[in-house]
Amino acid sequence: MPARLIIDALDFARTAASHHGKIELSELKRLQDYLVGNSGELNYTIRGALDREGKSILRIVIQGSINLRCQRCLGELMHVLDVQRDLLLARDEHELSRLDEDKSADGVLATPDMDIMALIEDEIILSLPISPRHGESECSIGTMNWSDASEKPLFAALAQLKKLH
Repeated sequence: MPARLIIDALDFARTAASHHGKIELSELKRLQDYLVGNSGELNYTIRGALDREGKSILRIVIQGSINLRCQRCLGELMHVLDVQRDLLLARDEHELSRLDEDKSADGVLATPDMDIMALIEDEIILSLPISPRHGESECSIGTMNWSDASEKPLFAALAQLKKLH
């Protein structure tokens, strides 16, 4: 089990603290459902800061590559992650609901025991494509030879079923 990085979010932002490192893909349990294989690692940086208006923010950068499943051919698809996100820190639920109404800013509830690894995993999952696919020329389904003799019985069987109805 990886060591968790716990911070006081508002203090982290107020002091302009920073933390960076690498995280193994195998340590990100919720991400596993999206991956094909879990070897490799991602680089991350998290910085606390104050924006122009003096509001506390966390700047998150996550970089690396992961393997997803192509939804067209079901093959392996390398996906490059380059997540760069600024999250406004809300002091309470009321402030968070106001941030949610503002579609131009992403917010998160600041807690004195914020788990940064969970936050990083959330941001990775949110950045994933809804339906990952190879490009048209890269997808193996586009290069299948449908005139192959081994495929003909399948289509012949389908044609017979169609005739029955």
